[in-house]
Amino acid sequence: MSVELPEARILARQIGSELPGKRIESCALKDCERLQKIGFMNRDAADYQRLIGGAVESVVSRGNTVRVKLDNGWNLLVTPEYGGRVLYHAPGEASSERYHLRLDFTDGAVLTVRLTSMGVIQAVEDDGLDGSYIYRRDFSETLSPDDERLTPELFSVLLGDENRMLKGLLVGKNAIVVGLSNSAFQDIAYRAKAHPKRKGSDLSEDERRALYGAMRLVIDERLRLGGKDKFLDLYGNRGGYTPAMGPHMKGQDCPRCGSPIEGLQVSGGVTYICPACQR
Repeated sequence: MSVELPEARILARQIGSELPGKRIESCALKDCERLQKIGFMNRDAADYQRLIGGAVESVVSRGNTVRVKLDNGWNLLVTPEYGGRVLYHAPGEASSERYHLRLDFTDGAVLTVRLTSMGVIQAVEDDGLDGSYIYRRDFSETLSPDDERLTPELFSVLLGDENRMLKGLLVGKNAIVVGLSNSAFQDIAYRAKAHPKRKGSDLSEDERRALYGAMRLVIDERLRLGGKDKFLDLYGNRGGYTPAMGPHMKGQDCPRCGSPIEGLQVSGGVTYICPACQR
């Protein structure tokens, strides 16, 4: 289950409705040695203790990352990209015992964060934000897929004459938009009837508009329906959006044409496609 732009925005909106003004009383880490070793969490556990005493000033998201800014000059960056649980427990409620980071607030509320696959939980000073890879990647000048400035015309310009495959144009550090990973990409490509290995320079104007429209539809629907169907929001509620294409289609037939769905190796990962619809 991947957390992409829509799910990160949902979490940020919900955290932003619960935590501003609340002050952190204590912090606990659990079962996080492996994550620290591979760089998914701060190697110095003392960094998280510096969150204590800070009150939440603001909560924003960009790309796949949620930034919780504190009034003591520290930030919590949460990016559960390939699986994670961020849960809020109101004062008096039982809290989850499965976490990598737990924050207790002075009013009795609790926030727990657990990664179930790849992702990041970082404590970062204001002055050190530019040293965080996920912050530089997501809080950059790259446009979001649903940014009002990203019109179909500008999207076509950004695609330009790039001699790169579509996946590389929409996913990764050199993408023309921020916040999409393979999960959203294969859904978008299927809806646009675009093969993942097509080059940006090969697309006609109609195909560019179809790709833009599919991208906006996927983002808007995931936001409207509370995220993907395997996503759990801040309160443990499951999202209602089922992708049109993805691993759940393995071994099935295309609902449009009946052709068997195939898994295709593209840019180091498997992307599911309909070989007939997406030539």
